[in-house]
Amino acid sequence: MIHKSTIDFLKKLKKNNNREWFHANKNLYEDAKYDLEVFIFELIQKISEYDESVSGLEPKDCLFRIYKDVRFSKDKTPYKTNLGASISKGGRKGPAAGYYVHIDPSEYFLGSGLYMPMPEKLSAVRGKIAAEPKKFKSIVENKDFKKIYGKLWEGNALKSAPKGFAKDHPMANYLRLKSFIGGHNVSEEKVLSKGYVDYTAKIFKAIKPLNDFLNQA
Repeated sequence: MIHKSTIDFLKKLKKNNNREWFHANKNLYEDAKYDLEVFIFELIQKISEYDESVSGLEPKDCLFRIYKDVRFSKDKTPYKTNLGASISKGGRKGPAAGYYVHIDPSEYFLGSGLYMPMPEKLSAVRGKIAAEPKKFKSIVENKDFKKIYGKLWEGNALKSAPKGFAKDHPMANYLRLKSFIGGHNVSEEKVLSKGYVDYTAKIFKAIKPLNDFLNQA
């Protein structure tokens, strides 16, 4: 479970996003970070039961830094007001499709898949989708997947099929995607519940076939 003190820290940080407040309350951050580390450690063990590719990962390999890179941003506040972790082969910096936990008082969600892959990898995924349309559709259009994840995220998608594919390609709606991600929103009540780690592992298990397909590509 995620403790309420972690949520309270993020709410306070959002109201006091400056270095003076953060340094004066760094103990609150350290407690929140440790809370997420414990959660992610337990989650890795549970995911490893059905996806051995993440076996042996450490929480530190998966957690994202709270410090923002503001060099090219108009928003110069120094800290993220969320906590997140990416669990996949190689950790958060690895190239594989995997599982993502997002803790933010304004939006809690679980995500999975492949975000903005490099051109060569994106081309390989599109080629596999075009070559194995029935298999891909059996994964993302089956009843259980749609119940949990709805449809794949369409952020930054092209308006039509990419170059090299016919505009009327039967899989054009998927080929135009630049990311292949399923998202599942959760309530704060669920995040704070004792069974949240088991719930999260169950939600991620439902999308493992998509990750397998993407990683095979």
